[in-house]
Amino acid sequence: MEISGILPALTTPYRGDGSVATERFKENIARYNRVGLAGYVVLGSTGESVLLSSAEGESLLAAAKEAADGGKLLLAGAGAESTAETIVRCKRAAALGYHAALVKTPYYYKPAYKAEVFLRHYRSVADASPIPVLLYSVPIFTGVTLETREILALAEHPNIAGIKDSSGVIQRVVEVVAQARKSFHVLTGGAGVVYPALTAGAKGAILALASVLPERCVAIYEDWKKGRYAEALAQQQQLAEASKTIASENGIAGLKHAMDLRGYFGGVPRLPLLPLSDEKKQQIHKLMTELEPAAVTA
Repeated sequence: MEISGILPALTTPYRGDGSVATERFKENIARYNRVGLAGYVVLGSTGESVLLSSAEGESLLAAAKEAADGGKLLLAGAGAESTAETIVRCKRAAALGYHAALVKTPYYYKPAYKAEVFLRHYRSVADASPIPVLLYSVPIFTGVTLETREILALAEHPNIAGIKDSSGVIQRVVEVVAQARKSFHVLTGGAGVVYPALTAGAKGAILALASVLPERCVAIYEDWKKGRYAEALAQQQQLAEASKTIASENGIAGLKHAMDLRGYFGGVPRLPLLPLSDEKKQQIHKLMTELEPAAVTA
């Protein structure tokens, strides 16, 4: 299975009463279908997956499957602290028609989590999962990192299709691409390093910022793929600043507010995450107006 191109890490919208607004979720996807994205990631970190109930998560998986155009890759966030629950989630995603499961590293019992723990966990999940597994290393949230040696060992498993590496470390991309099997797909999770990651051999990116600026994210990939490297680099330089201001400094609340400015349904995050202050909203509005003056709706 080819996993390449740009995929947004979808956000989760809520109604005024705090419940999950699947109808708004599908409306966002209907707009994304027209942009040239390779597919969608549901229940990732950006989707506030750790703040959702199992029923809410399943409703979003079903809604995305219904709303996505045919031919779009569908990846389901399936990582849990226990190996058994991760397997259950992988099987549920498979039953709903998803192409692959994105499995983040367990992180709660950090003192006990050595390399052999991750190897056993991922191999057990991959053995039992009906669909391919994509490793997910996101140290900013989990506090643990899949290192090159562990990634290469796991890349030998026939049902582990690749990795989303959100560390931003380009050297790791270079090392894994050079040594893993050619069918092992490396994707970056950092909007600020898409261009260098592609140059290092990554197949694409899974980006929170692609929920706000999908056209810009796709343009980097398409320009790079067509050999328009100067254009791709120029897009990357603009995207790096947007990623820093919107996502890195303001998190999910920043992403959702920027989505609102573009006419998507973003809304506010779920508690304990807090909405943006007026000052932060003005900062993001200024950036978005400079970056996409014709596309800002408020």
